[in-house]
Amino acid sequence: MNPGVGIRDPGSGKTSADSGFSRTKIWYVRAGFSRPIIAALATIAVATVLSPVLLGQQGFRRTPGAVYDRDFPGKKSGPAPKRDISGIWEFANGGADGIQADGAKAMPSDGKPEHELPFTPEGRKAFMANKPTFGITQVASALTNDPMPGCDPQGFPRIVLHNAHHEQIIQTATQVVILYQFNKKWRSIWTDGRKLPSNPEVPAWDIKDSPPAEARFWGYSVGRWTDDYTFVADSNGFDDRTWLDNAGRPHSDALHIIETYHRVDADHLEKTITIDDPKYYTRPWVALDKMPFRLQSASLEIPEQECVPSETAKYNQLFANPAAK
Repeated sequence: MNPGVGIRDPGSGKTSADSGFSRTKIWYVRAGFSRPIIAALATIAVATVLSPVLLGQQGFRRTPGAVYDRDFPGKKSGPAPKRDISGIWEFANGGADGIQADGAKAMPSDGKPEHELPFTPEGRKAFMANKPTFGITQVASALTNDPMPGCDPQGFPRIVLHNAHHEQIIQTATQVVILYQFNKKWRSIWTDGRKLPSNPEVPAWDIKDSPPAEARFWGYSVGRWTDDYTFVADSNGFDDRTWLDNAGRPHSDALHIIETYHRVDADHLEKTITIDDPKYYTRPWVALDKMPFRLQSASLEIPEQECVPSETAKYNQLFANPAAK
């Protein structure tokens, strides 16, 4: 048996149970390894996580039944339908585009000057207080304070900036609903004319019978068509306990997110996400930049992917905690 199998999941870019996903097979729990072997495997696991050579080398990831641009070389797509972004969407160039282990795709935490975020002093302090397991400030998984491995809500936008998978978009007369694979979460982007909460620090809808003011892991979202092929959503009112991405980038309660969905043609959708948080960043920055998605069959089944605390606990017991000693 290869001792590296099961330690690092090449699909997620994370160590096996560090992800806490029920689809992950934790083979080492059943293998009955002795404590010395477990310690050795833990060392391999941490070395793998911390290796700069291996970071970002996850390769092409294919979901069973999904299709990608490489499956249709030279084929031209038909014209885009007007005001329609509905359907099941997958990363056009392969699922590996969604891993983003080192942070948001357009601005990874890799130490390059062009990827240095425009932190305010308060924002940099918050960033340095976070202890991610990837990126330039990474620590061993036993030392992380990442809220996600313990199955706290991932929230938005992290659900699309880390280990992202298929999305299904549904349009109704009053909202655009986005269904996410991870933990079977969803968001409602309202298109009924309501306005964003005027005070993002104490957010509430200014509508009749609105729920009490509260910050939300998924925020408050409204959307509009700016032309026949471009849908723009604005969101605020976020719970500031979540991280923006897997590299521990923080946000404050002043966070404002702009999503742009551009229907390129019959088969493609481009997504751009802009982060605007005046408390933590001196200017807006782009986290996803025209990320291409490909339309899938309406009968494609989106796999189950759940965060399971017991799997994370088992990984910590066998690997993370021994490796940190």
